[in-house]
Amino acid sequence: MTVVVSMLRAVNLTTRNRVKMEALRALYLSLGLVDAETCVQSGNVVFRAQGRDLGRITRRIEKGIEQNFGFRTSVIVRTPTELRDIIGRNPFASRPHIDPSKLLVTFLSSAPEVKARDKVLQMMVEPEELRIDGREIYTYFPNGMARPKVSMALIEKTLATPGTGRNWNTVGKLLAIAEKLEGVVG
Repeated sequence: MTVVVSMLRAVNLTTRNRVKMEALRALYLSLGLVDAETCVQSGNVVFRAQGRDLGRITRRIEKGIEQNFGFRTSVIVRTPTELRDIIGRNPFASRPHIDPSKLLVTFLSSAPEVKARDKVLQMMVEPEELRIDGREIYTYFPNGMARPKVSMALIEKTLATPGTGRNWNTVGKLLAIAEKLEGVVG
């Protein structure tokens, strides 16, 4: 079975798109996804699935969310191997005094086109620092994420691909859950 980490875009941020994690876990199980486990309240579910067609699995989840919860959202998926690679590619890892609670990884549904990526990289975002690597954006917020200068909505619009952000601590928690499920035989 394939272990998959799924992250829902824009759930439980405001009064819109509210989903209880117990109900989300039940939905995944009803879709035939095994050992579904949620992580924090922002729509993260780690599970095991038959087959390796992540696009098909993603579409099933998105359709299930729409049918069961009444709204459409993007679901971004990564494998444990991809998460390990994402953690290994952290462009801020070698710098001293980087506070992991101020580091955000935005997981994109697809790699942006070079022209769009270059346009984003030319944006003035100081004091924040932004790096794009494949289907991930790493953003460091030295003053915290409460009032950033960088507009993630503008970046997503410019890149023309949906994404969802997770702080560095959550990325580590998701990988830990995924690695635990990788050890499950069945």
